[in-house]
Amino acid sequence: MLDWLADVDWSDIWQNTLDTLTMLGGSTLFTLILGLPIGILLYMTRRGQLLEQPVVYWVLSVVVNVLRSVPFIILMILVIPVTKFLVGTSLGVRGTIPPLVIGAAPFFARLVETSLREVDRGVVEAAQSMGASKWQIIRRVLLPEARPGLIAGITITAVTLVGYTAMSGAIGGGGLGDLAIRYGYYRFETTVMIITVIILLILVQILQMIGDRLVRHYSRK
Repeated sequence: MLDWLADVDWSDIWQNTLDTLTMLGGSTLFTLILGLPIGILLYMTRRGQLLEQPVVYWVLSVVVNVLRSVPFIILMILVIPVTKFLVGTSLGVRGTIPPLVIGAAPFFARLVETSLREVDRGVVEAAQSMGASKWQIIRRVLLPEARPGLIAGITITAVTLVGYTAMSGAIGGGGLGDLAIRYGYYRFETTVMIITVIILLILVQILQMIGDRLVRHYSRK
């Protein structure tokens, strides 16, 4: 019954799974580091907010929208010079993380902005009336109040990055996407492709379950 698994190179699948997890972990971390402040700045520079700057908001909004509009596989090709400058190569795990971050950070920034917009305006005004600085309002009011939404945004971004890592295999990005293309597409080894899809599905389910649990934990009753 399991004869169809006999010829599978499990060591190769394991190594590519580790590569995918490395790309996912690294790109998620840098996406949060870059996307969170961009999202906060988008929110703070909107009309009626504490740092109202319509021109700054418009410029940031345009940049974010443009980067979000470019299909990821095309974006990877467009930023190859930037990737080579940053990490010295455009291939493999190292060469995939920069375009993953460039593609996902604007997406996450919009989710951050949306989460912050859902914070009760009265809470912010109360903090202002007590003399809180803008930084204190961001750190002690906005971010804690928006925490469930931010966690949900991180979860959505991480799940999106799983799909991006798979697409990166089309141009030598490594990981499970590369494995599925090399074996499932070029060599017609359907078994390997099915296994990689199952692993990716399991990974997405795990990420979603963890995210949902954290959102429930931090949501107000």
